[in-house]
Amino acid sequence: SGNVDYVLGELGLSLDQVLAFEKRHKDKYNFVYKPALIYEHIDTMLDNKLLDDRRVRQAILTAIDRKAISEKLFEGKNPVADGPISPLDPMFSPTAKRYGYDAAAARKLLDDAGFKDIKNGVRHNAKGERLSIEITTTAGNRVRELVAQVIQSQLRQVGVELRIKAEPPRIFSEGLNRRQFSALAMYAWVQRPEGVPRSLLHSKEIPSAENGWSGQNYPGYRNPDMDAALDAAEREIDPAKRRGLFADIQRIHAEDLPVLPLFFRVDPFVIPKQLKGVTPTGHLNSSTLWVEQWRWEN
Repeated sequence: SGNVDYVLGELGLSLDQVLAFEKRHKDKYNFVYKPALIYEHIDTMLDNKLLDDRRVRQAILTAIDRKAISEKLFEGKNPVADGPISPLDPMFSPTAKRYGYDAAAARKLLDDAGFKDIKNGVRHNAKGERLSIEITTTAGNRVRELVAQVIQSQLRQVGVELRIKAEPPRIFSEGLNRRQFSALAMYAWVQRPEGVPRSLLHSKEIPSAENGWSGQNYPGYRNPDMDAALDAAEREIDPAKRRGLFADIQRIHAEDLPVLPLFFRVDPFVIPKQLKGVTPTGHLNSSTLWVEQWRWEN
């Protein structure tokens, strides 16, 4: 019929769909783009010898113009992420290292990591190994596939060859759970506020046949300092001390970059102008939990 009563941001339309809808119907609806906790990122396979040097991972992140991606594909509404902890989280630390776009710095990092020789536009190390890697993501997600294509183009500028592999979501998820991606895997998760990211970063959370493929440390990241900070944060109840431990977690993560942060998604709400009292939350509790506060005014 062409009518819309309400589209909730948590599980409704994708951001690109709402942006297109707003261009056509902004006179009939209110549009709210609420910063949220869905974290778009790229896992790195640390068993891959091309990626085990953190300078290579730092170079890849530095060579990706995430701000330009947000502006061109999301009209600047998805904020660039500096790590797995959202700035909305009370445990967020502003002191962790941040990576802005800098192609020259990326080239130097790759030189320092031993990938100095460039043949046919692709870097090689002293062993003759070609810096050619694959990024795996979910098929059918048009925006994510576009992001992968932009990243492919940007990495080409610094001598990194990136091949794109899109898989059906079920196959992608199974491969991720069993750590079967070869180099990079792009997807998203939702971070719980003040939640310790143990399952994502602790060495005991690396999925394997021995542990029944449990845990979400898909990169295979191992760092005793990170393990100690995660263990301590789980036990600590003093807020100030917890913030200090979370700052350590974010600092270590920013140096090692087992995961390359891209951006935090916004929840896009489509609200008829007559519908009042809707308060988007931006977290895991749906705004419909407060439906008794809503009202319709003709």
